[in-house]
Amino acid sequence: MNIGSLQLNTPIALAPMEDVTDLPFRVICKRLGADLVYTEFTASEALIRDIPRALKKITVCDEERPVAIQLFGGKDESLAGAAQVAEGFKPDFIDINCGCWVKNHVARNEGAGLLRDLPLFEKIVRSTVKATKLPVTVKTRLGWDHDSIVILEVAKMIEQAGAQALTIHCRTRSQAHNGFADWDWLAKVKNAIKIPVIGNGDVTTPEDAKAMLETGCDGVMLGRGAIANPWLFQQIKHFLQTGEHLPEPTVEERMRVCLEHLKMSVEYELPHNAVIPFRKYYAGYLRGLPNVAVVRSELMQLKEYAAVVDRLNKYVDENAQVKACV
Repeated sequence: MNIGSLQLNTPIALAPMEDVTDLPFRVICKRLGADLVYTEFTASEALIRDIPRALKKITVCDEERPVAIQLFGGKDESLAGAAQVAEGFKPDFIDINCGCWVKNHVARNEGAGLLRDLPLFEKIVRSTVKATKLPVTVKTRLGWDHDSIVILEVAKMIEQAGAQALTIHCRTRSQAHNGFADWDWLAKVKNAIKIPVIGNGDVTTPEDAKAMLETGCDGVMLGRGAIANPWLFQQIKHFLQTGEHLPEPTVEERMRVCLEHLKMSVEYELPHNAVIPFRKYYAGYLRGLPNVAVVRSELMQLKEYAAVVDRLNKYVDENAQVKACV
């Protein structure tokens, strides 16, 4: 599949996730096999006002390429201005978030709120495409709820508006993360448009990824599955190529990557801003390992970087060569 001049062969992508897909986590996922990564979604209004935290969120590095900056907003002029700001940070393309289900965003016609106002949705895509020389893509959901599924109309609309790829989280806004993703819509959308289609929703195993690709979509995007298992990217790619499963990583490998990730996070945020937020990643790194309940409980109490490093190294010494049981 192509996004502008960017060529990707059945990409396994990391989804944009607020407070999760910061630069350190994107780099880790890239090292573990992600073909394509996205920044956290960033408010267009914050970017056009040069808010430092927003500008930091869209800072990218060469190691994570290809990388997209994801923007959101409910005003076409703000998205256009934000796209011009984002272009200066030199991502490979810009993605528009039209799928966030959170109440305060949809109330402002942001994210999935645009699924209730398709003329505004189209205007935002057209304005963003016009504002930047970079390729523009869209991520959205099937519709507002089960009774208003509009994804086929949306897909045709954004293609005509100049978007160069579409990612579909195969749930409605009303589902949030509940229920099951309906992958049947991927085949229907793929048959309706010519631009690439990336599927998203409920991919947590290599078998899931294979089944999603069998709908005819061009790529697979991992969200919560990547938090739970950062190795899932390389496991999927190996399974697609060989039909076999990679061995689960050992304790040593898991802790090595965890410590690399933590070190990058401390350098990115400074220790007092990184150690506590990093706790959300422990479940993925410790998944399936022995005696993790006690270790995780201790890690959740630690506030100093050195103390976390010491505890993880101690765990390695106690459980060297052990593989996860999942």
